[in-house]
Amino acid sequence: MSVRVALVDDQALFRAGIAMVVSSQDDLQVVGQAGDGDEVVALVEQCRPDVVLMDVRMPRVDGVEATRRLLARFGEEAPRVLVLTTFDLDELAADAIEAGASGFVLKDARPELLLAAIRAVAEGTQIVAAGATRAVFERFRQRTTAAPGADFERLTPREREILLRAAQGLSNAEIAAAEFLSEATVKTHVSRVLTKLALRDRVQLVVYAYEHGLL
Repeated sequence: MSVRVALVDDQALFRAGIAMVVSSQDDLQVVGQAGDGDEVVALVEQCRPDVVLMDVRMPRVDGVEATRRLLARFGEEAPRVLVLTTFDLDELAADAIEAGASGFVLKDARPELLLAAIRAVAEGTQIVAAGATRAVFERFRQRTTAAPGADFERLTPREREILLRAAQGLSNAEIAAAEFLSEATVKTHVSRVLTKLALRDRVQLVVYAYEHGLL
């Protein structure tokens, strides 16, 4: 089945270009477009995309608030959000991740990188972000950290180890090699960690690790 993608950006020509790139792929399908964040909820209700590719800076409602509205309206049924930003160290990109976005990518990224990012976000299997990922997440480290609570205590020792390795940015294959496990087993562990900690995806797992002083 193809991944259903919605585009949200206030620049019509940019949207048209992205739509051409995405639609050129057999496994990706553009199902709707909007010109501002205030249209996102209605767009998702109408088109039911798997991924919303969303500009972080828009004139009426920016990508951060639009992401919050999607999560508030659809909860666990909300589509994944991949934020587009113009420059690496964009405070709004970090805000969008905190609001529930699954990652961000630069607007001038190579088409193949953007396409890979959409697929990865749709699968929910890895962190997708620009080259400044570490610097963005350092912002969460700089805050006053809180000790992990009862939810963390429910994790098994193996799950805690998997959490830390995933939060460090390791892929399932890399974790499997380091822990002498199969990729399928790692995937199961990651899924259990996300469920126990009530986290949406691996990006939120990284935020959790920073906010609780685990990294």
